[in-house]
Amino acid sequence: MMLHGFRSFKNSVYHVRHLRNRICTRGLANTHCVTSVQNGVGILKFDSPGTKVNVLNEGFSHDCKEAFDELNNNPEVKSMVFISGKPDCFIAGADINMLAACETKEEIMRLSAGGQEFMQQMEDCKKPIVAAISGSCMGGGLEIALACHYRVALESNKTSLALPEVMLGLLPGSGGTQRLPPLIGLPNALPMMLTGAGKNAKQAKKLGLVDLVIKSLGPGVNEPKMLSHNYLEKCAVDVARQLADGSLKKPKRTKSGMNAKALSHNLPLKNKFLRNYVFKKATQEVMKKTYGLYPAPLKIIDSVKNGLENPSTGYSRECENFGDLAMTDESRALQSIYFGKQACEKNHWGKPERMPQNMAVLGAGLMGAGIATVSMDKFPKVVLKDVSDTALSKGEDMVRDVFQKKVKRKKMSQFDCDKLMSSLQTEVDYSTFKNIDIVIEAVFEDINLKHRIIKEVEAATPEHCIFASNTSALPIGDLAKASVRPENFIGMHYFSPVDKMPLLEIITTDQTSKETVSAAVEVGLKQKKTVIVVKDGPGFYTTRVIGALMGEAFACIQEGTSPTDLDKLFTKFGWPVGGATLVDEVGIDVAYKVTKYFLEVFGERISAGNPKVIEELVEAGCLGRKSGKGIFLYRSPAKGGTRPVNPVAQKIMDRYKQEGQVAPSGEDVQWRTYLRSVNEAALCLQEEIIANPVDGNIGLIFGIGHCPQRGGPFQFLDTYGAQNFVDKMRQYEDSLGFRFEPAQIVIDYANSGKKFMSS
Repeated sequence: MMLHGFRSFKNSVYHVRHLRNRICTRGLANTHCVTSVQNGVGILKFDSPGTKVNVLNEGFSHDCKEAFDELNNNPEVKSMVFISGKPDCFIAGADINMLAACETKEEIMRLSAGGQEFMQQMEDCKKPIVAAISGSCMGGGLEIALACHYRVALESNKTSLALPEVMLGLLPGSGGTQRLPPLIGLPNALPMMLTGAGKNAKQAKKLGLVDLVIKSLGPGVNEPKMLSHNYLEKCAVDVARQLADGSLKKPKRTKSGMNAKALSHNLPLKNKFLRNYVFKKATQEVMKKTYGLYPAPLKIIDSVKNGLENPSTGYSRECENFGDLAMTDESRALQSIYFGKQACEKNHWGKPERMPQNMAVLGAGLMGAGIATVSMDKFPKVVLKDVSDTALSKGEDMVRDVFQKKVKRKKMSQFDCDKLMSSLQTEVDYSTFKNIDIVIEAVFEDINLKHRIIKEVEAATPEHCIFASNTSALPIGDLAKASVRPENFIGMHYFSPVDKMPLLEIITTDQTSKETVSAAVEVGLKQKKTVIVVKDGPGFYTTRVIGALMGEAFACIQEGTSPTDLDKLFTKFGWPVGGATLVDEVGIDVAYKVTKYFLEVFGERISAGNPKVIEELVEAGCLGRKSGKGIFLYRSPAKGGTRPVNPVAQKIMDRYKQEGQVAPSGEDVQWRTYLRSVNEAALCLQEEIIANPVDGNIGLIFGIGHCPQRGGPFQFLDTYGAQNFVDKMRQYEDSLGFRFEPAQIVIDYANSGKKFMSS
């Protein structure tokens, strides 16, 4: 599992246990919280040392309770303010390492019960408590705020209130499922908990989640962020003082009146028929989206329902459900993804000696425009180059469209949008490339075209300039043959749409220098990407796995599985999109080029079925979604969530359908395609294309949505069992041939009993 400098899951547990032992015996020094008193208002300030965020770990919780008791027992204190010392973070939630350290359900439940007990002490406190929120207020942080009597939030693009536990296969375990519904109403509370979606300050105020919104201040003596944070504290102290002297009453939490807002809040809480209807619809929606593969949403619904119908057992049911969920394979898998993502958001190659400042992107198509979009607010200079003004104009329109959508969602001001667009330089030649530090090429997948461009760029750029190719399959070593500076040559494989897909796959050759790798990783991290570094090879990592996956999907179609059924079987197994839709999204022409190349390199092992199917689809103009027709038709909106199969494509596929072949069962389709992808990932680890299982999991989860509830291929191998995997592969090998031969590395792990995620 090792990434340079990244602990294994087992070591994380070890360190947390020892940290816990140290915390419990460290004496009375309070390191996470600072208290002060201003004219009768006690201020409890969260400020964990040496970190950008406050997280609820055992030390933090101990210090917070100690500080609360100190203020509560101080007769001079008439009210309190809970605020962070970090402007960008109230509390970011619980430390997941605490859960990783627990080995039994009972240990997990004790954590939940401890949180519930402290929150109840806060709620029952006779002294009014005001939560002053700026920055991220997540999970347990929001549960602390919910236990306060009044909430003030700073209007800032950093302020976000959310209960995202569902994303880790958990539920809010410190009273969140019990306090949120009565506060903002059942129809508003369930979506927050079931999706983990955050609310900004204004949205939270509209819901009743916060009581007062404070506007941010502009420039002054100090930086605006600190000025605004200090102003938030002043306003919160004023509110706390007024609550204490009675000049300000605590808000009424029940809505009154017969207006739509009041009725939608009150009726589902009080009327059993309407309440059951809301729960029924929520359950149906969960099952429609998750197919029951994720237990957490259903447990959230159960906890909320029980709390409203049996208030005396609400908190104990929440605690019980929290313990059950934390021990599930799904939660462990999602936690593994969380840890892996954190590891891939660090530069394990060290800081580059020369960080690229000025960037050029070649090609103003979908990928090039996307790369420019995620770079423009991160680098002083971004140049977008194409061969014509017409192409550049289209690229600019794509960039502007992304920013305008942010403006519409109030994630960006129109001023900032216009400012960014004015900063983008567009060129049809290399005249401005003399001070460019990194060039990212995103032109057509034609090696001769790329070779010509490499030579042109290197003639126009300084010696230190890095050349990065966004190719998805062409070997970086082959491309680098045209370079006079191969040490500066690297692959940077982005995923479409670039502004939404989080993964960046960086590809190195034997000649790529450490400085170049370090700089490329740093560029990706500045673009807010989750980065994996892989070695050069046919298809690198993600494309190679997709090749095996799509090859098996086409084999199933040729054996009689309809494209519509293939899609349904994929999504019911946990893939974000169906198998046939995936081919259309990738592009059938791209799939054809990759398949043709893979057949030359890997032979028939990587493919399956007859590759002539893809060739004829391309010849017929069925290129996928981008052309309006592929396996499915895209000219008109899908009806009932299902797109019609393209009759031209169907005719071609029917022509290559295997005579007398009985269509595989749905279960076989699901397992065959999934096992092929896992086996190909294992082969990439065996061949050292990927450095470790963590990169392997993160690359497929964030690159192609590889069934997140299973945690990625290597988490799956550990959970399912390497020997069980080998046995299942052997069964398919007996009936379908050598493409199901299990990777030797999995056989070795099965024989030794080793685990991929703890090696």
